Amino acid sequence: MSDELFDRRIDAYIEKAAPFAQPILTHLRALMHQACPHISETIKWRMPFFQQQGVILAHMAAFNQHCAFGFWGRDMQKVLAADGLKSSGAMGALGRIESLDNLPPDKELLGYMRRAAALVESGERTKSIDRPKKKGLAKPVTVPPELASAIKKNKHAAKAFAGFSPSNRRDYVEWIVQAKRPETKKKRIVQAVEWIAEGKPRHWKYLNC
Repeated sequence: MSDELFDRRIDAYIEKAAPFAQPILTHLRALMHQACPHISETIKWRMPFFQQQGVILAHMAAFNQHCAFGFWGRDMQKVLAADGLKSSGAMGALGRIESLDNLPPDKELLGYMRRAAALVESGERTKSIDRPKKKGLAKPVTVPPELASAIKKNKHAAKAFAGFSPSNRRDYVEWIVQAKRPETKKKRIVQAVEWIAEGKPRHWKYLNC
């Protein structure tokens, strides 16, 4: 393996994943490099990402009971949708991946991966959806008491939230604070704790848009 193409942080990510997830992540990673020999790896939002020429092609992630894999770019979403694959609650068009048997055939996956790389090589995709870095010091995040209490009661959520970046924590805080009705705030807190416990940022549904 070339150190220029393989990121050791992803090696560590896979090693720390649950036993069921390790062969899934390893297989998806190998297919990405087979299909797209010029890609590089990185970690963003605490998940493995694959990119080419600075443009994100796809990401993968492991959760407590399933894995997820998603392509980036509106053109890729149209290609996937045409084949009946759409983004789901598992943060990716492939849905909840609990074993290798849940994956499409290798030939099919390799085709999608090559298509994603071709869009970048042709110049059709030139940008990723990374947020621009803001200059200056970030403002401290003040977590509402209700959210802080709910997170504290869930050990997985507490651990994940502590490891979130300030911007990821702020996204959840603003979502809770902006709720106008008490009932809405309670529902959002319950949903927030569930997502946080799975290591998901607030806007995880849009990471592969």
